[in-house]
Amino acid sequence: MTHNIWIYLLLMAGITFLIRVLPLTLIKKQIKNRFLQSFLYYVPYVTLAVMTFPAILNATQAPFAGACALLTGILAAWFGASLFQVSVSCCVIVFLLELFL
Repeated sequence: MTHNIWIYLLLMAGITFLIRVLPLTLIKKQIKNRFLQSFLYYVPYVTLAVMTFPAILNATQAPFAGACALLTGILAAWFGASLFQVSVSCCVIVFLLELFL
């Protein structure tokens, strides 16, 4: 059974185009619904988190070390550490856990 790859590419391009163009053509006025505004405000952050979270756990040899580094980073950021301090503390935790595990 042979498949024509050009059909798949055109279908994918068409769907991608529609996903990007339909909101611009259908929504003409400003969105005033507070729920929808807050939902759209957090979409980029959620997308980044969904893409980053699996990488945090899978980037280390032991997923436990990645999870501990994630918790360390969250706590360090919560208590006001800078981005550099958070990243160094996460790296140290991963290094020590993988050294002893």
